[in-house]
Amino acid sequence: MSVLSVFDIEKNKVSEIEVSDSVFDTTVKEHLIYEVVRMQLANRRQGTASTKRRGEVRGGGKKPWRQKGTGRARVGTIRSPIWRGGGIVFGPHPRDYSYKVPKKVRKSALKSALSMKVQADKVLVLQDFPMEEIKTKKFQEVLDRFELGSVLFVLDRENPVLEKSSRNIKDVKMMRSEGINVFDLLKYDSLVMLEPSVKMVERALLS
Repeated sequence: MSVLSVFDIEKNKVSEIEVSDSVFDTTVKEHLIYEVVRMQLANRRQGTASTKRRGEVRGGGKKPWRQKGTGRARVGTIRSPIWRGGGIVFGPHPRDYSYKVPKKVRKSALKSALSMKVQADKVLVLQDFPMEEIKTKKFQEVLDRFELGSVLFVLDRENPVLEKSSRNIKDVKMMRSEGINVFDLLKYDSLVMLEPSVKMVERALLS
């Protein structure tokens, strides 16, 4: 079992928490991280790009000129793909880019991403983050105290006061423990977890 230090928002160490090595100190499998991030980005694509084929472009019902005797190349429609304003050949059409990788692969990649953060000393566990009112300035003071810049916060439950206090700060993202994912772990430099959320993430990945 590995041990992570637990701090309060005044940067005082208050306790330690034991975490599973298979979640927070496992072998980093970069190829699985790549596969899961690729899946996440593909699933975010809208796939709404669209073009019109020659049969969908307006006009072109009349033959521009007679077949023979003009000295020009024969043409059947002004909506030919080689004409300006004609249909598009092999153009994009609405499609679904999403796909899935196996659940075991997603879990293994998430464990690898968490282990990378721990090994790089980029994980901070807070005992709590008490805030009675929405105050961006107070929230920023805590970030400055711990010298945090780009940071992902993982909460154990809904916390509107904390979420609203942080939403105007650049490079700060709040999410519930069940929403933790590989892409966001890699995108943000530091990971801050409230103490209860550590065990919630651990239980989810060990189940």
